[in-house]
Amino acid sequence: MSNISSICVYCGSSAGGDPLYAEAAERLGRSMGAAGIGLVYGGGSIGLMGILARSVMAAGGHVTGIIPKFLQEREVMLETAHELFVTGDMHERKRAMFDRADAFVALPGGIGTLEELVEMMTWAQLGQHRKPVLMANINGFWDPLVALLRHMSDEGFIREGFEVSYLVADRVEDVVPMLQSAATVAPARPKASPSVSIPIADL
Repeated sequence: MSNISSICVYCGSSAGGDPLYAEAAERLGRSMGAAGIGLVYGGGSIGLMGILARSVMAAGGHVTGIIPKFLQEREVMLETAHELFVTGDMHERKRAMFDRADAFVALPGGIGTLEELVEMMTWAQLGQHRKPVLMANINGFWDPLVALLRHMSDEGFIREGFEVSYLVADRVEDVVPMLQSAATVAPARPKASPSVSIPIADL
């Protein structure tokens, strides 16, 4: 039985230049909502973030947005999310997202998306968690990163016993099934720390 009740999705606050990215975000949201899986994400209402969150809600899924205070206006916080948390900085945001998620998915995005994805890979590599990490490789978007990780291993910078654990899905339809399968061997999600983020209603 799958341990997944929520997925943290990292993605761009823009829609990108390829219409396939927006389509993938919408389809992923619908598949999560249909499977009864909640979304944990960066709290924005624009770009792939907004498309994803609205599609999860339209499919009956629960959406939790977590955003640092300085990005509330820049990423246009999604006021209609079921839960909204405002953190003091990016570090608190990322920890709050980690605590509330059973798995992680990276849709196409920019430097921030890359940084969040790689941090989850690093934590897993160092034994800090066993939650599945997946790249939604829409139209080959993550191929260069996969090649770089392979190059790092070939050059001896990822040593035996410290392999980077991740999944790659070339089709959006495969994301939820792959995570559910991988989560059967992962430990249960730890409870969120109440000190990590501040509910928006309390600000």
